[in-house]
Amino acid sequence: MSNEEKIISFTVPCYNSAAYMRACVDSLLSCLGSDGFSSADFEIILIDDGSTDETPAICDAYAARYPGLITVIHQENSGHGVGIMRGIHLACGQYFKVVDSDDWLDVPALRRVMNTLRQAVRQNAEVDLFITNYVYEHQDAHSQRVMRYANVFPLNCTFSWNNIARFKPSQYLLMHSVIYQTALLRACNLKLPSHTFYVDNIFVYQPLPFVKTIRYLDEDLYHYSIGRADQSVNERVMLSRVDQQIGITKLMVKAHDLQQVYQTWPNLARYMLNYLSIMISILTILLYIEGSKPSLKKRASFWDFLYHTDPFLYRRIKRTIPSLLTSVSGAWGRKFSLIIYRLARRVYKFN
Repeated sequence: MSNEEKIISFTVPCYNSAAYMRACVDSLLSCLGSDGFSSADFEIILIDDGSTDETPAICDAYAARYPGLITVIHQENSGHGVGIMRGIHLACGQYFKVVDSDDWLDVPALRRVMNTLRQAVRQNAEVDLFITNYVYEHQDAHSQRVMRYANVFPLNCTFSWNNIARFKPSQYLLMHSVIYQTALLRACNLKLPSHTFYVDNIFVYQPLPFVKTIRYLDEDLYHYSIGRADQSVNERVMLSRVDQQIGITKLMVKAHDLQQVYQTWPNLARYMLNYLSIMISILTILLYIEGSKPSLKKRASFWDFLYHTDPFLYRRIKRTIPSLLTSVSGAWGRKFSLIIYRLARRVYKFN
């Protein structure tokens, strides 16, 4: 590690976050002074995405209080993806993590993770990706649910995609569970579109085939706040942005030739296939809920796109369980798919 390179850069995209962003930033600042960590070891990049509330002033106050540790970027409203890309461009850390401004990190877990990262950097361990657990914090139900990966990844070692086990149907990587090597994000041609929601799906999908070395830390690090009516994963909000969902899913389909990924990392290709299958099934359900003829045409148009873009992927996804459950034809088939979706939502509480 050079004198100018830090261990990790935390990027926090902020848009009208005044009501809750302090809890997020303060959780990141909890490392300061503990176990010898200082502003030489980590940085926080606050991206104010054209906020119209007190967010810009709060960001500037943090930067004034912690010079050399907190950097603030004020940009015209461009969306979550542009904020993340700006953070990647500016980052001075060997590792990079996105923390949404309405979420936070567990303080004891963060200190243990930071110590592990520091050790990896000092030993030139060359780990491309660290994976941690995350916790669903359901604000409306005042409940928690932890997403762990001990059944998927080996513990206490560095491994590759060839060493992973199968994910459970409800288990997949989110932006909340990944800490990438910054250089990998810059080298993998990652591009996140502007003025578009759900770019975190690209962030946690497109770089994966470039990852060669991984470590899993069984730490409940990231607390994912869910249940607010204005969140992008709220069903009503998702229905209003279904065209953006379609656009993001198409970008992911075109991101990789999974037939080639199978030749190098078959376990990873299987996971990526299932991830896409889940996304397409959710997209199908949203169009079923909307229920209009234009929505059903959009569904047919998407499958036509998939068939002509990647016939291999089309055939594989058609045979996955999520696709089979959401592709039953006719009005009764659509009702059956919605029943399955409602049951899964009640059990897994994913939005």
